Amino acid sequence: MRLTICVTPNASVDRVDGCDTDGTGRRYLKVRVRAIPEKGKANKAVENLLSKAPKLPQSAVHVVTGQTTRIKTVRVDCTDGTVAAQLIGEWMAHDG
Repeated sequence: MRLTICVTPNASVDRVDGCDTDGTGRRYLKVRVRAIPEKGKANKAVENLLSKAPKLPQSAVHVVTGQTTRIKTVRVDCTDGTVAAQLIGEWMAHDG
């Protein structure tokens, strides 16, 4: 499963803020992390956050594009119908 996310680094809390839509109609997940955007720290924090809630191993979540930008593509290794896939579906359905 691939997700488009918009990351706010250097936030006061690590959390998923729901979903939003950009000017082209593309939906993305809004994510806040406490880590600073330096040397991949924010990317690692995103991977950790997105693996924690659905109880996936950290190795199942990877930032695949956007390593140096706020808009990223994240690959989540999970199967349709699993608890993880259902939670991600709920995140994407919930406007923040």
